[in-house]
Amino acid sequence: MKKVALLITVLIFFVIIKGFSQDSSEVVFNNPTKIKATSFILPVGFISYGVLALHNHTLLTLNTKIQQHILPNNIGNKIHVDNYLQFAPGVIALGLNIAGIKGAHSLKDAAIIYGLSNVILNGIVIPTKKISKELRPDGSAYSSFPSGHTSEAFASAEFLRMEYKNVSPILGWAGYAMAGMTGYLRMYNNKHWFNDVVAGAGVGIASTKLAYLVYSGVFNNRKTKKYKKSIGLVAPFYLQGNVGLAYSRKF
Repeated sequence: MKKVALLITVLIFFVIIKGFSQDSSEVVFNNPTKIKATSFILPVGFISYGVLALHNHTLLTLNTKIQQHILPNNIGNKIHVDNYLQFAPGVIALGLNIAGIKGAHSLKDAAIIYGLSNVILNGIVIPTKKISKELRPDGSAYSSFPSGHTSEAFASAEFLRMEYKNVSPILGWAGYAMAGMTGYLRMYNNKHWFNDVVAGAGVGIASTKLAYLVYSGVFNNRKTKKYKKSIGLVAPFYLQGNVGLAYSRKF
């Protein structure tokens, strides 16, 4: 897990450096992606359900029933692909950009947004785990709520969707399919309850949307434009007895 997180950090650093190294004569600043307030309804609903299920007898019973339904299919073999699958949509989005298939933002800006998303979700998930102190289904630790893996997976999926929804909607669906599988595997591996996964999905989606809002707020004055090389010329002049220097610039 730590090695994967380190790999993602290195990848983000690489794409930021690559973005800054672009020729200034070719730099294009894109308008930030617009986020509507109504788009937060679903993730907030997911988070609300997860919190409510912490102390609601009916929903706690549902947690147990779902876990009992999933575990019989697990004959003692753990599937740890979820440790890597959670990052897959984000890596795909950045990888496509590196490969030249441009999304909604430049490589540098996309990396910034993805990094912001991770900062936000970890700023929510880590303290919440320490405050809630919910026991994992397997009894291994009191850090069950919310699911960090699922949060990362859905944050990555929403990032992929936002960047490439106008290129291919299929990419967005694929990202969410991987995120959904990550959430299922967290329950299959007996690491999380159903409400942990639902809340994690909400946190992940909301974190990415908030990242786009932060990006928009910081860069809202950046308009789509190209910076071209210019040529300046300084020359002396004499006009009607006046001597001076004239400066002209061609854009």
